[in-house]
Amino acid sequence: MTELARQNPRYGYRRIWALLRRGGWRVNRKRVYRLWRREGLKVPKKQRKKRRLGTSENACSRRRPEREDHVWAWDFIHDRTAGGGPLKWLTIVDEFTRECLALKVERSIKADQVKDELIRLFMVRGVPDHIRSDNGPEFIARAIRSWLERAEVKTLYVEPGAPWENGYAEAFQSRLRDELLNAEEFRDVREAAALAQQWRRHYNRERPHSALGYLTPAEFAEARVPPGLGSLALPEHARAEQQYSLIASGT
Repeated sequence: MTELARQNPRYGYRRIWALLRRGGWRVNRKRVYRLWRREGLKVPKKQRKKRRLGTSENACSRRRPEREDHVWAWDFIHDRTAGGGPLKWLTIVDEFTRECLALKVERSIKADQVKDELIRLFMVRGVPDHIRSDNGPEFIARAIRSWLERAEVKTLYVEPGAPWENGYAEAFQSRLRDELLNAEEFRDVREAAALAQQWRRHYNRERPHSALGYLTPAEFAEARVPPGLGSLALPEHARAEQQYSLIASGT
């Protein structure tokens, strides 16, 4: 338990308990809690400002995900290298499975690069029904909006100045900041990109998620897909094959 807490300093006792069970330890949560208290382990509490529920029709509290690839959420988060250079991270998550679909980092990311990342994801995973975002210039760029419209992806833009309406992206980025950006010092973009992919794999396949009953996002997604079938075999992705020519061309 102490070793797991050392490796994951931002995990509480419930998540550590879930990891112990996954590792084969037959221990109940109450015992883990007693040992946690005895060893003086704790996660520093953060005081958060209260946020009101979103008021727009596109808020995550009103337009909820109903299945895998129903709604993706994307956003940017910023950091710096050890030398002070800027780092810009593009994050894309599936709101239903909580999977991190993309974690791209560069010095800067323009609308064309966002489009290229979406093309890659659409080819690998399939086409979502909706994408939720704020009103950042990369997301509302005319080229991006018209291309998504042709790909039959509906855009859900939240109210300006209301980041809580894009709550799934905000929650994911909070964990990203807490567990990676605040924990690592990046020498350059290459190191940041390598550590980003390592953390993304850990987040999707090893990190128990409390909202998913302490399954990992990958386990939750796999449990909802018949064995031997990829995501494109599901009915909601029936239109993906017809859209590939459009997506691949980037037009």
